[in-house]
Amino acid sequence: MNQLIALNDITKRIYAIRGVKVMLDRDLAELYEVETKALKRSVRRHSNRFPQDFMFELTADELQNLRSQIDTSSWGGTRYLPMAFTEQGVAMLSGILNSERAAEVNIQIMRAFVQLRHFLIDHVELKRELDEFRKETNERFKIVFTVIDQLISADQEAEPKIGFIENK
Repeated sequence: MNQLIALNDITKRIYAIRGVKVMLDRDLAELYEVETKALKRSVRRHSNRFPQDFMFELTADELQNLRSQIDTSSWGGTRYLPMAFTEQGVAMLSGILNSERAAEVNIQIMRAFVQLRHFLIDHVELKRELDEFRKETNERFKIVFTVIDQLISADQEAEPKIGFIENK
């Protein structure tokens, strides 16, 4: 199957909000080639399929924070707060949009979420290995620095004093 959308184009549209990875309604609407208001209308019509862990509306503060982090020129003047969809919410969207395009795009989005999850797992493993390496090298260098400190203090004690010494 040829790719409709590059995985990189999808992963750039996945944001971390409230500690979860989500995609916004406007990005999904663009990928599905539907209007954002049509997507939101379908979601509201089937609200029972979208519990809080599948979809939530951003607060005004979250929207402002998001605007400051990404390209603000593309936001325009939105009147309504965006909906954020988790991976499960995105999967549910293909069922309510009921189009061939939605099904194909969802496959690509699911692959992007999986790729992102694998990247995070690899990142965690790399961080663990790096922390372990730091710990080992710190212990080795601690010994080296201790020996250097001892050598310096021994040299300072062994130096003969120069100058006039007064006898009392």
